Amino acid sequence: MSTELDHRQALSEWFNYRRLSNDNLREFDEQGYLVIGPVLTSRGLAHMREQCMAAWYAEKDEFNPAGNWLDNALLPDIHHHAAVVRQYYFSGPLVDIAAQVIGPNIKTATSQLTFKMSGNTQPFGWHQDNSYGELDPYNAISCLTSLDNADRGNGCLWLVPASHKQGQAEYQHTLADKVEHRAIELEVDESQAVPIALQAGYCLFFHCHILHKSEGNFSQHRDRRILFTRYADADAVEVYNNRQPRMGRVVRGTSQFVEVLHYESDLPLW
Repeated sequence: MSTELDHRQALSEWFNYRRLSNDNLREFDEQGYLVIGPVLTSRGLAHMREQCMAAWYAEKDEFNPAGNWLDNALLPDIHHHAAVVRQYYFSGPLVDIAAQVIGPNIKTATSQLTFKMSGNTQPFGWHQDNSYGELDPYNAISCLTSLDNADRGNGCLWLVPASHKQGQAEYQHTLADKVEHRAIELEVDESQAVPIALQAGYCLFFHCHILHKSEGNFSQHRDRRILFTRYADADAVEVYNNRQPRMGRVVRGTSQFVEVLHYESDLPLW
């Protein structure tokens, strides 16, 4: 019978497993974000790009200046379309890290491609990820695994270090807003903001209250492709949805909610 160790050894061809040091954890607590990596091996990066691009072009047309951010930049539930994403999302190195910074019981909360292809100059305004989907407890993390080298020229992320200490922003993003895909744009003092350059195969993860944005991709020849995943406490509830449990696959520990325990349980962890 295969063991978890056997599966990890097999997946180590694609993923680099690691644990955060005490210094890493202190830095995350203080700054609200951390860059780690590479979390993908060179073969894993190539495999991830191949499957993600096949899924992207199966669903998306060329950049449309008249389109909205969902049309041009997002492909949700990518783990349903790419096996290597599912393995990374359910059993990759970020699950271990989520357990270190959130706690022993972890569920998935979001998987999507967040692409700014060359020529997509649309910005994405200042926001907290917990404003788009307010979860309680307030310790969810967002993870941006870069499939390209990302910098200011092709639309890297900007964030305000330590802004998570301000707590949940006073902004109500309703279910109707979500249906209409209305974007959030908070007023932020940008004097403390910093750009976060990423190498391909590295991951930026941050607290759900970190303020962040991205500018457009003004490069003529470079894409900025991100695999976005989010993890939460396995008992996290949606504040905006009458505190119903957030649905997500339990990938570590357990949940008090039976419906969460059953969610996507038909999909293999490995």
